[in-house]
Amino acid sequence: MKIIVAYDGTNAAKAAMNVAKKHAKAFNSKVYVLTSMVGGSGEEAHEIEAAKSELDYAQNFFARDGIECEAHLLIRGMDPGEDVIQYEQQIRADEIIIGVRKRSKVGKLIFGSASQYIILEAQCPVVTVKE
Repeated sequence: MKIIVAYDGTNAAKAAMNVAKKHAKAFNSKVYVLTSMVGGSGEEAHEIEAAKSELDYAQNFFARDGIECEAHLLIRGMDPGEDVIQYEQQIRADEIIIGVRKRSKVGKLIFGSASQYIILEAQCPVVTVKE
């Protein structure tokens, strides 16, 4: 079984990793931790390094329990939701786990919702985890 965890270092994403760890242990799964940055929109080197550091944390989080894990920083010019869905299709994932947090209607309108996009477009089951 292949599990994708969308990870951005937030408390909601860390809660999603806890659920992914439980699922990976239960189903002897491989976990793919993804962090997406749009790219070309002015990411600074320190932002990329911070993202890599968060991915190292995530990979160690799973490795401590002997769970096979790959961590990927995706900088492909896509919105995070699109990045996750394309990766899901690329590896034929069996499950996606995402952390969600409450946002205002205006916040959703202005910034969109990667979580909503993933839920609606994924070909596999999506588990949402509240912060």
